Amino acid sequence: MIDCRGPYPSIAEYAIIGDCRSAALISRGGSLDWLCWPRFDSPSLFAALLDARAGGRFRVCPAGEFDSSRRYLPDTNVLETVFHCAEGAFALRDCMPVSSEEDKRVSLTPDHEVLREIECIEGQVRVEVAYQPRPDYATARFSLRRRGALGVWCTWRRGALVLASDLPMDVEADGHSASASVVISSGERRYLSLTYEEELPAVIPTLGDAARARIDRSVRWWREWAGRCQYDGSYREEVVRSALALKLLAYAPSGAVIAAPTTSLPEWPGSERNWDYRYCWLRDASLTLRSLFALGHRDEAQAFLSWILQATRLTWPELQVVYDVYGEAKLAERSLPQFEGYKQSAPVRIGNAAHDQLQLDVYGEVADAAAQFTEQGGKFDRDTRKLLSGLGETVCRRWSEPDDGIWEPRAPRAHHTHSKVLCWVALDRLIQMCQAGHLDVPVEHFREVREEIRATIEAHGYNAELESFVSVLDGREVDASLLALPFYGYLDAADPRMRSTIARVRRILGRDDLIYRYPSGTDDGLPPGEGAFGICSFWAVECLALAGAVAEAHELFERLSARANDVGLLSEEIDPKTGMLLGNFPQAFTHVGLINAAITLAEREREREREGGGGDAPAPPVGQEVSE
Repeated sequence: MIDCRGPYPSIAEYAIIGDCRSAALISRGGSLDWLCWPRFDSPSLFAALLDARAGGRFRVCPAGEFDSSRRYLPDTNVLETVFHCAEGAFALRDCMPVSSEEDKRVSLTPDHEVLREIECIEGQVRVEVAYQPRPDYATARFSLRRRGALGVWCTWRRGALVLASDLPMDVEADGHSASASVVISSGERRYLSLTYEEELPAVIPTLGDAARARIDRSVRWWREWAGRCQYDGSYREEVVRSALALKLLAYAPSGAVIAAPTTSLPEWPGSERNWDYRYCWLRDASLTLRSLFALGHRDEAQAFLSWILQATRLTWPELQVVYDVYGEAKLAERSLPQFEGYKQSAPVRIGNAAHDQLQLDVYGEVADAAAQFTEQGGKFDRDTRKLLSGLGETVCRRWSEPDDGIWEPRAPRAHHTHSKVLCWVALDRLIQMCQAGHLDVPVEHFREVREEIRATIEAHGYNAELESFVSVLDGREVDASLLALPFYGYLDAADPRMRSTIARVRRILGRDDLIYRYPSGTDDGLPPGEGAFGICSFWAVECLALAGAVAEAHELFERLSARANDVGLLSEEIDPKTGMLLGNFPQAFTHVGLINAAITLAEREREREREGGGGDAPAPPVGQEVSE
């Protein structure tokens, strides 16, 4: 039996709903514990996820004890939780309504709505509702007021939050909470509609049949979108669910794809490795576009690239690491002392100091994303051609500098091998696009610098004694970013040096099916403690498949995908010992890793069929972890 009043559910207990502008996290116990409106990175309205006592929640569950099961309605992001208790059962369906432009033209709907449908499916059940908004990260001064048929209003300096309900809501004496306790019988439906407006007058949607129609339209919209997925290989169910999660994290007005909808979910319980991921990282660009184009979601891919090119104009000819959904690059990091943090993991941070870091790999990510666009038939205008050429000039000028690297340590800069490889990628793709007639760049100059970069990597980024590429030039350690080298065409995964690198990374950083980012004890400027990294683990799947070990890659993929929660969602990190999901959730990059791994497996299977079958190549040997 589940007690819906428990303080902190595990991260795996949450599911996400959204409308491609913002998102909410809802626990298995029916508690909406995280919501920021009007954007992903807006101040929270409910944040029990980060402070069970003071953060605020919007809970719907049976009175007393219950069991629950849940799912997304097939091929949608509409969440259905079924509660069973001694007296009967009811279904709770949660969504942020979405609809086509045609539907919007014929019906007046609010810009931001969470719609909750309660349907009794057996017996008679007492349903309890607890409504505890806490706007502006629980700092706003407000008072709930009943306004008759217009619902319960919460107004403060930023806007108005309105709860319309066909359950009688009682406002508590302190004016900060409202509640309901109602018995419903089999066949009855009740609705709760939570809307947000920054400017009055507010649109108050009708309930009853009109609310049911909004859910039906949302189901249709999501199924039509999922139906456009062109992937037909193995693991289609997992791929479509990951694509649906990725779509939720795409900010429709600008095309940006955020890393995650949450902030400060810890990379390890009780740690201070708590970061705000409600922003867009350029390091995700190339791999995200690859997945979207391969799935046939060209509109989303092109919108994301358009956002990338627009955001980078604002800092050209330099690139920042991270931007907000409209391209703002200054994301000052600060702590929220009013929140104790998820399971007392303080501090809770908003903003992200990574915006001040130097990560040279982002130039390669942007250039590779642009090259993918041209391969899909895209064309650039004159300003974009100038922009891309200027980024190449910046690479030529800065590639030899130390940088902070892909993992964003808060430690001194170093000469990271992965960063040098991505600088090589940047110039390589710019040269290719110029030769194909898409750009006008100084090819000879770029080619000369590209070869200089490669010579440096070959001389200092590969350790012949260890038979492995290494994390930093002339170093002896490995990190998981080295697994990405084949994805960018720097080196074939079947090359002996790459096979031995894959083997070493799995031996040093692998725990069962999971891969850590770098060895424990690495000084990254922070206290020790984190889980294995989700996308790195899927990178290992891709490397095995590309190296010819397809059967082992399949086995590894199945073990990894089984680590998702009951509705198919994955976080940033995973604890190998307990299977506990860690870090911000759900994580776009992890789901991108799953999609790309499945795509690579499908491509290798098709290649094998064309070649008339044949057995697997031996996998790169793993063996036991060794210390140097």
